Amino acid sequence: MTTPNLALPYIAAAQAQKHVTHNEALDRLDGLVQLSVKDRDLTTPPPSPTEGDRYIVATGATGAWAGWDGDVALFSGGVWVRLAPQAGWRVWVEDEAVLLVFDGAGWVGVTPDALQGLTRLGIGTTADASNPFSAKLNGALWTALTAAEGGTGDLHLTLNKETAAGVLSFLLQTGFSGRAEFGLLGSDDLTLKVSPDGAAWRDALTVDRATGIVEQPQLPRFKAYTNYDNYVALATWTKIGINAVEANDQGAFDPATNLFTAPVAGTYLFGASLLYKVNASTSARMRGRLVLNGTTEIRGSFGEVSSSHKSLATALWLQTMVPLAAGDTVELQGYFRAADGYFAADHTSFWGAKIG
Repeated sequence: MTTPNLALPYIAAAQAQKHVTHNEALDRLDGLVQLSVKDRDLTTPPPSPTEGDRYIVATGATGAWAGWDGDVALFSGGVWVRLAPQAGWRVWVEDEAVLLVFDGAGWVGVTPDALQGLTRLGIGTTADASNPFSAKLNGALWTALTAAEGGTGDLHLTLNKETAAGVLSFLLQTGFSGRAEFGLLGSDDLTLKVSPDGAAWRDALTVDRATGIVEQPQLPRFKAYTNYDNYVALATWTKIGINAVEANDQGAFDPATNLFTAPVAGTYLFGASLLYKVNASTSARMRGRLVLNGTTEIRGSFGEVSSSHKSLATALWLQTMVPLAAGDTVELQGYFRAADGYFAADHTSFWGAKIG
C-alpha cells in the first residue's frame, strides 16, 4: 500500500523491519519535496551520479531508464528509482533555469502561451491605473515574423483613437518631464511639438492630412519693406529703414532697428529689392548689399545698377545664402555714387528665412 499522490509506502501492521519502509518513504520525500532536476534531455543515466540526483527522463530512454519517458529518475541508495509525476507537480530544471509543471500528459512551461483579458501588466516595475502597461528596461525589440516561420516578413504597429478631436501620440520625456510629443494631437494632422520644461509647448511641424503640405510654424522667416522714401547721401553706405512688416515668424526681424537677428544657428536665405527714386536731374548709380553684424558685407549680396531721372522703375534685386550663429544680425544697406537719391517707399523690401 502506498499513498495516493507521492506513492509513499505505508508501514503495515506488525511489519518486521519497519525502518526499511519508513526510510524508503523519507527517500521519496527528500527526492520530491521542492523538486529540482539537473536535466530533462538525457535518455540514458549519467555515468557517475551522486546520491540524491534527479532527472526528468527524455523521450526514447534506454538502459536503466527504459520505459521511464517523462518520469522523474531519482538516484537513491545506489540505484535509480522511478517517480511517476502527477498533474500539478512543479519542477525546477537547473541547467535551463526554467520552471515546469506537469499537466497530466507532459511537462510544460509555467509561462502560458496566451494571456487574455489582463487589466495590468508591469515589466520590471509596477503598473498602475494611469499606466496599466508599464515596463522598466534598457532595450526592447519588435521584429517581423519571417516568411520561413509562417509570417509575411512585415511588421505593422497600429495605434487607434476614437475621434479626430482625441490624442494619439508618443510622448518623449527627460526625468518624467515632457520634451517632445508627436502624433495626432487633437486633430488628424500629424504634429510634432517640443517643450523646454514640460509646461510650455510649441508646435514645431505639422503635416496636413489632405495635402501632405508640411508647415513649420516656428521657422524663423520674415518679409518687410520701407513705407517711406529713404534718402541716402552720396558715397555713404546707409542702413535702409525697413520698418513695415508683412510676415515675421519668431519675431526675428525688428522693424524698430531694421535688423534681422538669428534666433538659432543655421543656414539662412536672404533677399532684397531696391527701387531707385531720383533726387535731381542727374544720373546716379545705385548699390545695395546685405551686412552681417553691422560691419561685414555678406559675400554674394552686393549689386549695382545705373539710373537716370528718365527711368521711373530702376530696381536692383539681391539674393544670397549665409550661415549664421545665434544672435548674428543682418541688415540691408544702400549706396549712391555719381548722385544722391532715394530708395523708394513700398517697393524697397527685405526678406529672409532659415533653410537649414
